[in-house]
Amino acid sequence: MVIKPKVRGFICTTAHPDGCREIVREQIEYVKAHKHAQGPKKVLVVGASMGYGLASRITAAYSFGAATVGVIFDKPASGARTASSGWYNTAAFEEFANADGLYAKTVNGDAYSKEIKEQTIRLIKKDIGKVDMVVYSLAAPRRTTADGTMYTSVLKTVGEPYTNKTIDLKNRVVSDITVEPASDEEIQATVKVMGGEDWKDWIDALKAADAIEDNAVTVAYSYIGPDITHPMYADGSIGKAKDHLFETAKQMTAEGGVRAYISVNKALVTQSSAAIPIVPLYISILYKVMKEHNVHEGCIEQMYRLMNEKLYGESVITDSENRIRLDDLEMQDEIQTEVKKLWEEINSDNLDTHADLDGYYKDFYRLFGFEADGIDYEADTDAERSIASIV
Repeated sequence: MVIKPKVRGFICTTAHPDGCREIVREQIEYVKAHKHAQGPKKVLVVGASMGYGLASRITAAYSFGAATVGVIFDKPASGARTASSGWYNTAAFEEFANADGLYAKTVNGDAYSKEIKEQTIRLIKKDIGKVDMVVYSLAAPRRTTADGTMYTSVLKTVGEPYTNKTIDLKNRVVSDITVEPASDEEIQATVKVMGGEDWKDWIDALKAADAIEDNAVTVAYSYIGPDITHPMYADGSIGKAKDHLFETAKQMTAEGGVRAYISVNKALVTQSSAAIPIVPLYISILYKVMKEHNVHEGCIEQMYRLMNEKLYGESVITDSENRIRLDDLEMQDEIQTEVKKLWEEINSDNLDTHADLDGYYKDFYRLFGFEADGIDYEADTDAERSIASIV
């Protein structure tokens, strides 16, 4: 079939296998081209098929030669439907890793479930013994807990409504939006989905099964951002979940057996960030400013820096609260001063001069394998791709 992007809301319902493969190859080549620290050798990545999780797996494999086990929740192609981009990304990663003599196997299923945890641990113990790093990179909208309760996260403020600018990306229109506050129940549900409870469940399960090395490193990802986005993120319902994630890191470190860190990453186009009101407009302005200052980074650049410079350099580099700050370039005073100025001035008429919408769109489409260099998107393409090691 000829595969074209079909966008509905903030997701694309199609993905291009050859484009995904090329984008994975580009990320691998980036890591190969840079110097490598001494890092972990057996890495579990929970949420390994897209964005920061995929870039973490690529970096671990190609910086450190690590054996990687990935946990994903993706669908293969079926009839006229393409596979999910995460499926194609994983198939491509494993193809390249196997060709380069690197161990890479993947478990496909609900990472929140006890069954997938047990299945993953059996694979680890059978094939590689114990892991020495666990990357937790889940960004799911809902979670079903062991007692069968389903919790759904919300992207709302806390306490008071918040009004600010947002963008209709499809029609390229800037307007005001008011986001209503979450209820106490919605906040609690968001913490259940996106907080640290499941992260700790993974670590506890690995410990109980003797499938994790003593003093292993585990890292989960967060975001803080500037005042513009705080009501929607850092101070919103998702921020409450990220606060819980941070407290969980401190708890796990205090309990011993692992060193747990939160990495505060840069704002990037992801399926998650595209869904948050106000944030896409901020990101498109940020892209413009950071590219002009030659400090723009994507997922692979961020994860390369995390592992080779912040986590596994001469010492772990953290802020005063023991958080790793990969948003250090985004939050530079000169960057934020320019972003704030453009934010105050931006409207529907000056979008092209005040924001990098083309860059935003390109990154969005690349999430699904489109906009890759050298791919003939008019050609017939076989949507079927297999993951040889899928469990």
